[in-house]
Amino acid sequence: MTQENTTMPPAKKLLEQVREKIRYKHYSLSTEKTYISWIKHYIIFHGKRHPADMGAVEVERFLTYLANDRHVSSSTQNQALSAILFLYRDVLALKLPWLGSFERSKKPQRLPVVLTQSEVQALLSETATAPEPVGLIFRMLYGTGMRLMEAVRLRVKDVELTRQEIVVRDGKGGKDRVTMLPDSLLEAMRHQLAKRREWHENDLKMGKADVWLPNALAVKYPNAPKKWGWQYVFAARKYSIDPRSQAERRHHIDEKQVQRYVKKAAQAAGVVKPTSPHTLRHSFATHILQAGYDIRTVQELLGHSDVSTTMIYTHVLNKGSKAVVSPLDNL
Repeated sequence: MTQENTTMPPAKKLLEQVREKIRYKHYSLSTEKTYISWIKHYIIFHGKRHPADMGAVEVERFLTYLANDRHVSSSTQNQALSAILFLYRDVLALKLPWLGSFERSKKPQRLPVVLTQSEVQALLSETATAPEPVGLIFRMLYGTGMRLMEAVRLRVKDVELTRQEIVVRDGKGGKDRVTMLPDSLLEAMRHQLAKRREWHENDLKMGKADVWLPNALAVKYPNAPKKWGWQYVFAARKYSIDPRSQAERRHHIDEKQVQRYVKKAAQAAGVVKPTSPHTLRHSFATHILQAGYDIRTVQELLGHSDVSTTMIYTHVLNKGSKAVVSPLDNL
């Protein structure tokens, strides 16, 4: 009679447990990297003590260090706190009374940086030096109000040329929405899709037509990753290794490439305002409000849950939200 092997598998390391829980909850890869980084920083700061042996005092000391010694912003401090709370609540599953006692740092109310229409024209004119499809992405960010990651992750099936619509899937907060495809970008988008189709046909011939799908759709529909509709519109030229699955496939264009060219174009155009891809989204919202569209329409196009978020753009209009005329101009 053989004795049954009852040896338990070795316990997983803490950071491996964090990764598993993050992926179980379908958090993004960027969130995974950020949370892992902050948790490592928290543990190292306290001499590599195990978090289960620490508590409210250690958390508060770490957050104080970030504010007073590192001089981080309130949003960065809140990000670190989110990572630490995720560790205690979701990974270690510790029900400690002090977990709910930490208040988020109050974010200062900042007005968004908005370019004038002439500044936008000057910026976009410099995109001639940018390699495609970076120039098209530039124009899309301003022409549609999309966030950078929404643009680079755009799938072929979500571009409707006939109705001139773009369906933004899984935007901030996990919401879908519809925005316009500008007339001026229609031909450029047709050209991009035609070029992308050629790449896809070559990928099929080479047996490398594969793309990452969210929420285990690749398991439910095993042929979907090779289908044309699921491919990224703005794909990278070269194949890369998926950091999670280790599969070699064509990913979307690197968002950092777009960020670099936006800064380069702003400098060449003589735009002195701090300019990033998100600045084009702010400018889109402000300029369509200036054109007379109502705030609810702008809210839907941007995908804001609350109209109060959209209202911030009324404060950067030429005449303010109520078109108030200065008394100096009435003298």
